[in-house]
Amino acid sequence: MHRDLPPSLLECLRNTTPGTDEVIHLNNAGASLMPRVVLDTVLDHLRLEARIGAYEAAEAEHARIEKVYASVARLLNAHPDEIAVVENATRAWDMAFYALPLKRGDIVLTSTTEYAGNYISYLQLQQTRGIEIRILPNDERGQVSVSAARDMLKDPRVRLISLPLIASNGGPVQPVGAIGPMARAAGVWFLLDACQGVGHLPVDVKKIGCHMLSATSRKYLRGPRGMGFLYIEQELCRQLEPPFLDLHAARLEAPDRFRVRPDARRFENWECNVAAKLGMGSAIDHALDIGIDVIWRRILALSDSLREGLAAIAGVRVHDAGLVKSGIVSFAVEGLSAAEVQRALAAQEKRINVSTTTFRSTMLDMQQRGLTELVRASVHAYNAEHEIDTLVTSIDLLAKGKAHA
Repeated sequence: MHRDLPPSLLECLRNTTPGTDEVIHLNNAGASLMPRVVLDTVLDHLRLEARIGAYEAAEAEHARIEKVYASVARLLNAHPDEIAVVENATRAWDMAFYALPLKRGDIVLTSTTEYAGNYISYLQLQQTRGIEIRILPNDERGQVSVSAARDMLKDPRVRLISLPLIASNGGPVQPVGAIGPMARAAGVWFLLDACQGVGHLPVDVKKIGCHMLSATSRKYLRGPRGMGFLYIEQELCRQLEPPFLDLHAARLEAPDRFRVRPDARRFENWECNVAAKLGMGSAIDHALDIGIDVIWRRILALSDSLREGLAAIAGVRVHDAGLVKSGIVSFAVEGLSAAEVQRALAAQEKRINVSTTTFRSTMLDMQQRGLTELVRASVHAYNAEHEIDTLVTSIDLLAKGKAHA
């Protein structure tokens, strides 16, 4: 097998990831196994808080906290002033979306692979503000049609394109690098949900051309839960007022006057899980030290191998689309529900972690493809070839067992 990762680096990744001794973790699109450096960073700060007090610990680590913004900026090719660190990716996305001055008659373009949580927000503004939602069609490969997007952008009522970089199941890596420049040429905002993208593949906001980007710590970045971030371009940031403010996002200047801070931290609030924030910064630095391009090549090699192995099994169908496929491999086993497959894999002598996804999370996509649920196996650079082989063998046995029942 073509490894795309030196054996010494793979060994290092696994040796510094304690969870690899316990489980075969193929649920990285849900939450990855943290490397030891991230775990130590979080625990060390919690211990410091316990020893000297939480406010005092934050003051003592002020320089390291500030460095987190520089790390996120380096990850995205952005400026630290364009970064807000918030409690999760949902809040990051919401803060950007609800700050946009969308009004009755404005059109929002999205894709069939949009996540339900975001789509609910579109529906809410459709009901409360009278916006219109339009779905970009897919091309023959199952990804957003660039030519259709170009045509739909000609409508002057289009104000926003909002897409997931990678869908939560079975979706392609969307051609955002082609869509970004078209959106800018049309004077349309571009909001990118990169939850499954950051840490997974190189993400450069300048090359993509997005105005806003939201992401999480816990997925492919391998950071702690309960932490995320928002990128918002400086010029746009100064034009938008967040949907709510506090004394961190703004300053009270007089009993009848306040001033919103000029940088992206206007989208934050004062209270923060400092340990998780430092942990996310550590996770980003760890990924950058390895090299996002190195991680991406490794993920591609492993996911291609997994798809090939699963596709060769009678009774198993892989449901992945797109010209560029990600490390998220979605499939179904004939005669078994997704939950049954998940439980059977979790019951193996060495537990195999996968997840399931239903039509409620990506309803438009699943309805279009006639699906109701899927098993989702998502690989990362620290996964070993033998783990992929073990999953394929286990699925083969499950499929045969059901067929002979």
